[in-house]
Amino acid sequence: MKNSLLRQWPLIGLGLMLAAVAFYLVRSGKEFVQGPLFMEAMSGAGVKLKDIQYSQDDPDKELKWVLNAGEVRFSEDRKSIFFQDFHLKVTPENRPSFELKGNKGDYSRDSGEINLWGDLDGLSDNGYRIVTEHLMINEKLGHVSTEEPVKIFGPFFSVSGRGLLMDLEKESLKVLSNVTTTIEQESLI
Repeated sequence: MKNSLLRQWPLIGLGLMLAAVAFYLVRSGKEFVQGPLFMEAMSGAGVKLKDIQYSQDDPDKELKWVLNAGEVRFSEDRKSIFFQDFHLKVTPENRPSFELKGNKGDYSRDSGEINLWGDLDGLSDNGYRIVTEHLMINEKLGHVSTEEPVKIFGPFFSVSGRGLLMDLEKESLKVLSNVTTTIEQESLI
């Protein structure tokens, strides 16, 4: 009994730490990565967490996003977040929400840039889908871009090409080169 307890102590310690974090999250009801208890647990470089959820809810920006990831690592200064096997859900007020899955990404709080890579597949609540290998989201400017091949599907069309520039503020989208468009139902004209 004593030997098995000695071998199991790291798992028991981790379980107690996760229970403390869960208690804090339930009690605070706010985004959990910003809480001081969690940041104390995260002090030190190269700390990795498995199966994590990171959320940000800013009423001033009228935007909420939730990141679920298989693995998350924070920089020592906590200004950069690196994640793998992710599922990102963005829910703006008065607009359809958007979900994006991919292999890896990083987020810089200083620049407001989110870089996402690997088998990216996004779907909006109003029926639009995007597939590409890389996206760079500039949160401060409200731009999404890539230089990789991209495919966009809508309720009545599909567009494929190379490169993408999206202005979220103006709600405009440009596929930059090698563009092929297919109208799948009756034209809107």
